[in-house]
Amino acid sequence: MIFKAPLRALAKIPPLREMIRIYRMSGQWLRRHMPKRLLPRTILIIVLPMIILQSMMAYLFMQKHWETVTKRLSQAVVGEIAATISILESYPQDANFETVTSIAAQDMKLSVSVLPLTPLPSPRPKPFFSLLDRALSEEIRSQIGRPFWIDTVGRSQFVEIRILLKKNVLRVITRRSQTYASNSHIFLVWMVGTSLVLLGVALLFLRNQVRPIQQLANAMESFGKGHQVDDFRPRGAEEVRRASTAFQRMSRRIERQIEQRTIMLAGVSHDLRTILTRFRLQLALLGDNEDTQELSRDVREMNNMLEAYLAFARGDGDEVATDVDISAIVEDMETDAGAGGVETASSYAGDPIARVKESAFRRCLTNLVANAARHATRVEISGTHERGWLTVSVDDNGPGIPEEDRPAAFRPFHRFDEGRNLDQSGTGLGLTIARDIARGHGGDLTLEDSPLGGLRAVVRLPD
Repeated sequence: MIFKAPLRALAKIPPLREMIRIYRMSGQWLRRHMPKRLLPRTILIIVLPMIILQSMMAYLFMQKHWETVTKRLSQAVVGEIAATISILESYPQDANFETVTSIAAQDMKLSVSVLPLTPLPSPRPKPFFSLLDRALSEEIRSQIGRPFWIDTVGRSQFVEIRILLKKNVLRVITRRSQTYASNSHIFLVWMVGTSLVLLGVALLFLRNQVRPIQQLANAMESFGKGHQVDDFRPRGAEEVRRASTAFQRMSRRIERQIEQRTIMLAGVSHDLRTILTRFRLQLALLGDNEDTQELSRDVREMNNMLEAYLAFARGDGDEVATDVDISAIVEDMETDAGAGGVETASSYAGDPIARVKESAFRRCLTNLVANAARHATRVEISGTHERGWLTVSVDDNGPGIPEEDRPAAFRPFHRFDEGRNLDQSGTGLGLTIARDIARGHGGDLTLEDSPLGGLRAVVRLPD
């Protein structure tokens, strides 16, 4: 808070404002293009510094070692050429200059020939990497100081030098290795080769370290979708093992709580159904009259409410997810809604097979379709399964629910005046049960405005 005012003042300076803009654009570009998974990011963290380090080392080697060695070798060769020129111009020579050429060949390892006085050839194109040309040219200018012509490209293993003398042209051919650090690439090969080997070993171990984290993430995602994760075992580093063990304990506690709740609900269901059965028996013994009809209606309503409460508290139960034909379920929903006299339509696109808990998923869609059919004259059911997501939408032309009231529609036992979120039993649990089932599959249920003018309920589940 103390530094915000100075920072805002600095941001008004045009150069700093431009730097801030470039920094933000760079950050946005990195966020868009950086890998999202852990393994590629870790590889990038290892590979990128290694590439930078190797590049700096190669640059320093090329700039210092290679240039220095090449300069020293070129200096020695040019010194030998200067000595040959001094001999030619200071001492009498035989007709064919055999003595000089013999001394140069035996003692200096130079191929020397004295040519008639002719103009030097035109300069040849310089190579892209002209370190040798620069070194030789500088040494010839400093030691000999006469017009010259060099060719370091024509014959790759040799270098040709021509020096313009007073009466002749001295032609010298020497091996490139005498003027140039030609074996320096061995250092680069070893540097790159060892780096690749070390990088391969590092990536192998890194993959083994990241795999337990990926397995933990997959297990947690699977458990969030309501699938069994019995085959998961803690692996990897100590921290990953601790996280895996904590996840196992948490999942076992949740499973025990679900099991205890299921057992408790089974007992409650048995006891309450026993009482309701006695009520029905007593009403049957009393006969059929106006009073018993009202009592029978109350008993049926109580039984429906009991079933709704138990369904809400039970959730998905112990049902196991299997491969289900979702398109067939959508067609069944259309048939059930049409049987009540409502105009219905359905459509489905994409892979019809999805892995869901069939009974729970049917209950979810049944609540949504029944809720829509009770308050509208037209219901449309559409499903899509693509890009790893299963989406089922239920549209109606009813009165809908205002946007500000939609969060309250998912509260248990909450009722609107129009009764939009009531299920068949009138308990106010229809949307609540449907959303719990969707979330039990790792997805969610949302309410939106429908193109038909009413309400749209969208169930979106991950594949």
